[in-house]
Amino acid sequence: QVQLVESGGGLVQPGGSLRLSCTASGSIFSLFNMGWYRQAPGSQRELVATVAGGGNTNYADSVKGRFTISRDNAKNTVYLQMNSLKPEDTAVYYCNARHRLLGNTYWGQGTQVTVSS
Repeated sequence: QVQLVESGGGLVQPGGSLRLSCTASGSIFSLFNMGWYRQAPGSQRELVATVAGGGNTNYADSVKGRFTISRDNAKNTVYLQMNSLKPEDTAVYYCNARHRLLGNTYWGQGTQVTVSS
């Protein structure tokens, strides 16, 4: 099994920045595509950003130019740098791992991000 542990969430003012981290254990990290999803109250969980094992990235239109996803395979960690945060970014952010060959999907426990003045 793959265990994912997120950290870095918290309260930040609009326009501020926050960096989320997700550390994986239990398997070979490079075999997984990694991603960040978020879910606001009453809303469907949505894709924020993904990064493949080779480094290719994708972003939701709502975060392009503000968020950056990256991974450090040596540390088994994926990051989400969030800049120019807006109140609508408020959500629980979840780390996701998907095995590139088998398709197995794993989720972290989530970390709360609140953007408010």
